[in-house]
This record gives sequence, structure tokens and C-alpha cells, in this order.
Amino acid sequence: MEKGDKILVTGGAGFIGSHLCELLIEKGYNVFSLDNYFTGTNLNHVKGVIYIKGDCENIDKHINFSPILIFHLGEYSRVEQSFKDIDKVWKYNTFSILNVLKFAKKNNSKIIYAGSSTKFCDIGKDSSPYAFSKATNTEFVINYSKWFNLDYAITYFYNAYGPREINQGQYVTIIAKFLDQAKKKQPLTIVKPGTQKRNFTHVEDIVNGLYLVGLRGKGDGYGIGSDKGFSIQEVANLISNNQIFLPLRQGNRNSAELKTSKTISLGWKPKKNLEAYIKNELENIKL
Repeated sequence: MEKGDKILVTGGAGFIGSHLCELLIEKGYNVFSLDNYFTGTNLNHVKGVIYIKGDCENIDKHINFSPILIFHLGEYSRVEQSFKDIDKVWKYNTFSILNVLKFAKKNNSKIIYAGSSTKFCDIGKDSSPYAFSKATNTEFVINYSKWFNLDYAITYFYNAYGPREINQGQYVTIIAKFLDQAKKKQPLTIVKPGTQKRNFTHVEDIVNGLYLVGLRGKGDGYGIGSDKGFSIQEVANLISNNQIFLPLRQGNRNSAELKTSKTISLGWKPKKNLEAYIKNELENIKL
């Protein structure tokens, strides 16, 4: 890739997508975002990015240029809520992926697909509609690329956190939820048993890994996750002792195998620290 090349980020107005757009702008690329704003927001817009509103299912109607690279982040991405949102999961994930791949093939674009680390969880890749759709999509990306000679790489994020991780009601992620509850002096709501392990990874580490995979990654298996795991209870203890437990929820995994060796081989390593981030956020909240 060279400065000035056109890059498309689906989901570019979302939490991770906006940080990726920011990094790509800093690197000197012409960056375009395609987002339906289901969880994305105008508040995440980055100066210099061209924003296009629409569903990835209709990518060929919305994008009239040939990007050298497509980062496909624009899919449904919540585990427990996916049982209630199964129609949305199929629309945004299952129904869209074929059209995104066909678009990439037609335009000779390399595609970086954002898979899900739930594929490697202890309760199986079919443990929720979300996990199933993402695992199925990764297999489809691999096979489509083999059938039609498409340049691709697949990444797997591990529990991103960081700036712009706003409270989105039922779609909120755990770090943002706990910090928001602490700010409001509410008890932190921990889903039982609380021993579930997560490899929380700062969003800057995520997008730095994504960028390297975009430059040099080939094929499947690029996990992007911190090597230090925390239980949900341990995270809550870093924030507040005011806690209550909620009943066990369907699809809530206990752990997921960390697979980062291929990303590390590209020169990536996590640099951010969850404890330091939480400490800084609590100081800003001024409890």
C-alpha cells in the first residue's frame, strides 16, 4: 500500500472502526467508511474520512470506486443480546458477507475480515447466534477466497476497550458498562459466576494489529489480544466494591484460547495496560 491509496472501512463510525479510520488517516491514506449506524455514531467521525451511510448487504450500490483494501468490521457484534436479535445477526452478518466478498473480488481488493474470538471459546463456536454467524463467516471467507483467488486475511479481536467505548444500552461492552455504573454510583452488575476470563485489549493495540495484518497478513489466524487475562470479578474489583450478581446468561463463555502468534510474527505486541486505563478513567470520573 502507498499513501493516497483508497481504503474502505465497513463499520467505520463504530468503536473499533473509528480508531482504525483515525490511524489510516494519520498514515496518509484516503479513507472511506460504510456504516449503517446501528451501533455507530456521528460522534465517532474522524476528520478527513468520507462517510457513507448504508448496509454492507448493498455495498455495490453505495461504493463506486475500487479500494485497494477493505477492512470488514461492519457486522453485528454482541454475544448474549444476539439471542434476542437473531434477525439482525442474519441480516448484518450472514446475508451481507457474500456481497462484500463479491465486491472485493470484482474490484481486486484485499479484504481483512474481523472474525470473533468466540470461535475459540470453551463452550463452542455455535454457543450463540453471534458466535455461530462469525465462525461460519470465517469459513466462508476462507473457501470463497480459495475458490475465486481472493487476497484475504482474518483477524480475531479479544474484548476491545478504550476511548469512544460509550454506553450503548443493551449493546454496551463490559468495561464501559462498569465505568458508567461507577460514575452514576450504581452497583456494578456482574453476570454469574464472575470467574469468566477475558483478554481485554486496548483499542489502539487492536487497530495497530489490524493495520499490520492489512499490510502483510495472508490467510487465517491473526488473533489480536492482550496476553494478560482478567476475570470479570477481577475487573469489577479494580473499579468498585459496590457489586451485585446477575443470573448466568446463555452464551456467556468461561474462556477463549488466545491465538496471537501469527500477529506477533508481523511485529505486533500489545502495549496498553488495563489497570492503568481503569485507574486513569476513575481519576477522570472523580469518584
